[in-house]
Amino acid sequence: MSEETRQPVPTEKPRTWKRFLNADILPRVAVILVGVPCLYLITLRGGVFFLILADLIILLGLREFYVLMRAKGYQPFEVLGYFCALAVSWYAWGRGIGVPLILTGSLLLIMIRELFRRDMSRSLGHIAVTVFGIMYVGWMGSHLVMLRQLPATLGVEDHIGARLVFFAALVTWATDTGAYLCGVAFGRHKLIPRISPNKTVEGAVGGLLAAGFCGWICSQTLTPFLTPLAATVVGLIAGVMAQLGDLVESMIKRDAGIKDSAELIPGHGGVLDRFDSLLFTVPVLYYYFRFFIV
Repeated sequence: MSEETRQPVPTEKPRTWKRFLNADILPRVAVILVGVPCLYLITLRGGVFFLILADLIILLGLREFYVLMRAKGYQPFEVLGYFCALAVSWYAWGRGIGVPLILTGSLLLIMIRELFRRDMSRSLGHIAVTVFGIMYVGWMGSHLVMLRQLPATLGVEDHIGARLVFFAALVTWATDTGAYLCGVAFGRHKLIPRISPNKTVEGAVGGLLAAGFCGWICSQTLTPFLTPLAATVVGLIAGVMAQLGDLVESMIKRDAGIKDSAELIPGHGGVLDRFDSLLFTVPVLYYYFRFFIV
């Protein structure tokens, strides 16, 4: 048969269930089945147990962020960064010292420490990424503790803090799950391919719908003090912020030339990959609840 008469063999698109299996859906489900009950129990217990959980997330997330920065050629002051980020979370828990003092002292120490580096060709970059890591992971992540401690601040029942934290986690994970499932099943149009080539418009819409629906469900069960309309609106807000947080981390990883920040969690990558959305949703929900709800 001549080259002209050969017909190209059409490639069969994989079925939807095969696309889910190829997308590592089973490890994701396993992590959720184990992680969600653990998070609920620790959040319900509160106190120092929740502080330790939040600090573990901050410490591992910040470590992964500094790994990304080292891949870019920067040399952040990791020990100072860890200490300052954890100190912010301790403030959020105990209210023993002000955040302005911690951040001011951190900035002074980091700049003074840079004076002793022999190669000062990238001093500005080293200082900047160290401080940015503290603010991005440490300060934003500390809002988990602030949200859990919100009832103590306002003098209301303690269990409400646990419900608010779990509400934030549920709507955020609903966004991630809805976007992931809709993207795998229906994704055709790229969302922002220059940042994250796998994210689709269909996935983003699915994430928003899942977040709004999850918020409404929570108003009937977990957070009855929220009206269905308010819970749905808050869910949609969280859905937008969660996807923005995911895109920001994708932008950082793409700039660093690294696909995943780590391989700590099966099917999810690292701690920063799993909690990047919460770093955006929890602060927004904290201030929303602080001023409008609780």
